[in-house]
Amino acid sequence: MPESPPPQELPVRLLTDPEMIDACRLRDFARVFRLVKKAGIYPSMIARRCDLTPSRVGEVMAAKRKLLHMDVVERISDGLRIPGHMLGLSPRTWESPTELSATDRECPSRRAEPPGASSLPTHDVDDILGSVACSSPSASTVQALRSSIEDYWRRDDEHGGEALRPAVFGQLRYVESLLTRSRGASVRHELLSVAAELARLTGWTHFDARQFNQARLYFGEALRFAKEIDDRQFMANVLACMSLQATYQDRPTDALALATAAQDHARTMSGTPRVLSMREAFAHATLGSSSGAHAAISEAHRQFERISDSDSDPSWVTYFNEYKLTVDTGIAHARLGEAEIAEPLIAQALHHESSTNQRGRAFHAFWLARAQLHQGKLEQACHTAVNALAPASAVTSERVTVHLREFSMQLSPHRAEPAAVAFDSQLRQALPAGVSGSPRP
Repeated sequence: MPESPPPQELPVRLLTDPEMIDACRLRDFARVFRLVKKAGIYPSMIARRCDLTPSRVGEVMAAKRKLLHMDVVERISDGLRIPGHMLGLSPRTWESPTELSATDRECPSRRAEPPGASSLPTHDVDDILGSVACSSPSASTVQALRSSIEDYWRRDDEHGGEALRPAVFGQLRYVESLLTRSRGASVRHELLSVAAELARLTGWTHFDARQFNQARLYFGEALRFAKEIDDRQFMANVLACMSLQATYQDRPTDALALATAAQDHARTMSGTPRVLSMREAFAHATLGSSSGAHAAISEAHRQFERISDSDSDPSWVTYFNEYKLTVDTGIAHARLGEAEIAEPLIAQALHHESSTNQRGRAFHAFWLARAQLHQGKLEQACHTAVNALAPASAVTSERVTVHLREFSMQLSPHRAEPAAVAFDSQLRQALPAGVSGSPRP
């Protein structure tokens, strides 16, 4: 089947039109879509290119809906070929690269090899040596792998997953190779469980980097491994991750369907109360269903109260403690616009957050700042957001960076206030150039 042609470029005259420039700067997509329509790109084409429904495009053009989520803004930039800087984004991957420097154009054969490069075997030789060196996997092999996974998650909390991903991916492929040599049913079962966890972790690192298509592929691989051993509780865990990703992609209906499937899988296998208390409320809140979210929150707390020391909790759920439930509850309320309820819950959990969980501290501080801003507490919100910058700059997480970028955009009506000016100044210092996405002066 032939590949679809790349999206048509917008006319230069439209991209340089002052009205288009202003509409993009303000992210006024009602005007953007109307201007694009004049260039011959009709609403149905806009919907198809930007992965939106035609009805949503119609609502936007009629000024009945606003598009604020960063993932949607990025899809519009990519689908309509609007350069990233016009919408306050980093340069998109399809934009023309800058001219190569004289050094870059130098013939590869003349470049000096890095010191020690010639002393390392090629990847092909590594694969050959690995295939003949490995003995049959044993229970101790599985234990070593599980210890590695625990360490990966700890480092992911501290530093983000970007630097970990090659190691996690390599270990996943290593475990897949072990599965071809495993003889005992018990060891094979354990290896499949480990492979499922490594695939989920690989998917998570892509999700945290907002590489959503790749994340979905690895989450799917994790489901495949877990299904082979009928581990419904772990399948529920992966489906919950996929539901969370769907909320980031502005697909609340998908998020709810995945969250409901997660709960169904957990109940089918008599999941422990800790597993059953995990986050279904996010999906309801993202969909705007107050009754659904409140019911899910109540059920989560009811299940959590049933937890006992005798429960056979899987290792991957032990992180879900009282404070994690509290902050998730607060975020669900914040998503519903119930900021007065959300603020004390998130603040309480943040106070008890581990100092090593850099991404968690940054992420939860953002939600606290958002709840405070929603109540008109501008100075307090900006102070909280400033506190998020240190952990955000210590961890490689595009997801956290985009949240801070969104908060900066939410400060637009207060741009001249000293607290907002101070936050924007510190945001530019704390995060790499071109990442903050703060509105240009």
